[in-house]
Amino acid sequence: KIALHWMPRCALASRSALAHDGSVIQRYSRPEMRAIWSEENKLSLWLDIEEFASEALVTQGVVPKKDFLKIQKGCQAWKGDTAGLAARQRELEKVLNHDVIAFTTAVTERINDPASRWLHFGLTSSDIVDTAFAVQMVQSIDLLIRDVETLLPVIARRAREYQRTPCIGRSHGIHGEPTTFGLKLALMHEEFSRALTRFKHLRTIVSLGKLSGAVGTHAHLPPSVEAHVCTRLNLRPVRIATQVIQRDIHAEFMNGLALVASSFEHWSVEFRHLQRTEVLEAEEPFTRGQKGSSAMPHKRNPISSETLTGLSRVLRANLQVGLQDVALWHERDISHSSAERIVLPDSSLLAYYVLRRATKLITNLEVDSAQMLHNLNLTQGVVFSQPVLLALVESGMSRDDAYRLVQEIAAQALSTKTHFSGLLTNDSRIKLSTRQLSEVFELANALKHSQLVFDALNSADA
Repeated sequence: KIALHWMPRCALASRSALAHDGSVIQRYSRPEMRAIWSEENKLSLWLDIEEFASEALVTQGVVPKKDFLKIQKGCQAWKGDTAGLAARQRELEKVLNHDVIAFTTAVTERINDPASRWLHFGLTSSDIVDTAFAVQMVQSIDLLIRDVETLLPVIARRAREYQRTPCIGRSHGIHGEPTTFGLKLALMHEEFSRALTRFKHLRTIVSLGKLSGAVGTHAHLPPSVEAHVCTRLNLRPVRIATQVIQRDIHAEFMNGLALVASSFEHWSVEFRHLQRTEVLEAEEPFTRGQKGSSAMPHKRNPISSETLTGLSRVLRANLQVGLQDVALWHERDISHSSAERIVLPDSSLLAYYVLRRATKLITNLEVDSAQMLHNLNLTQGVVFSQPVLLALVESGMSRDDAYRLVQEIAAQALSTKTHFSGLLTNDSRIKLSTRQLSEVFELANALKHSQLVFDALNSADA
């Protein structure tokens, strides 16, 4: 059997989806992400866009400076009371049945001067809405990038902690060959490193503003106004648009969230399997006073992993809405609008929540190294069948003959519960020396190149 001495001593220790504005899932978020997708933040961005557009028109000689200052004062007054602006907008929208017109009407009231005639000059509603969406997506990605950057060192630390903790590697759920738990976690680190790269690329993809008018032709505002507003918002002007920024960009944002959701589920499923009673190699933390089942007091369930799995399904389902929003009629319809008001905030909030919950899970995951070793020894050593096969091939036997022979003896070991190495030693057809047989059962040989993975991990985590 594989001995414990191979491991270092330290390794042996063993709210509703309609709760906010009809869309935002408040329960599954933290205040930072909720603030980004709040009505107040949205309206604050709309005020910025209107103010910056008027500011640009001053340099164009269209808006008198004195009138701009009055517009700016009105916008700034509402920025100090975005909750009041939201309330007034909702009140006006009941009659106007148009959210942006309700917004501009409320701002016009606050300006309370003929200078308000220049507000929203040459703009269409989507100039405001889409440019604000872009800022909100960038703000969301910045939080997600920060949280992935927090998660990665946690995974790296746990991977190094269990670098030399042997466990069985499984394919199709069946014992395959030895690996280490650290190698499993190193793979997790690599996967979320790709998520980080993807988010950073996605940040560039969605950083696009648009103020090119009703069909994207800049018919009433020169491109310089769009460029000025985008610069003030740290965005790039989209190179070409219709009335809207094209929705494949928003679908790509949703796809980035759906992909990281799939990674969440990948590792949630892994940890759920490892916590099964028959396996019990790793468990989620169970805090003092926690209860697992209302009926069965003995239960200790993988609730975090199961929650992450379920919420990942929601994130992927929301991607389907994003993909279907790409096909709009001609220069624009609003079939995407109602759906986006749900899936963009909800998916951002869910991704933010699951990243933080996953970080907590990995930080506190309890690993049973002794049980991993026990499970590795369950199958009478047949997990070393491939090195036996290769040794026989090297000794001169054909691969097919060697395969059939090793397969036969391995099946015998499993059916009789006799250790594989003893059966090989006593079989006259196995033309291998005692030393050769001993070497094929050396765990160190099976894992001799694993340090290369950790060299790469240490480099990536530096």
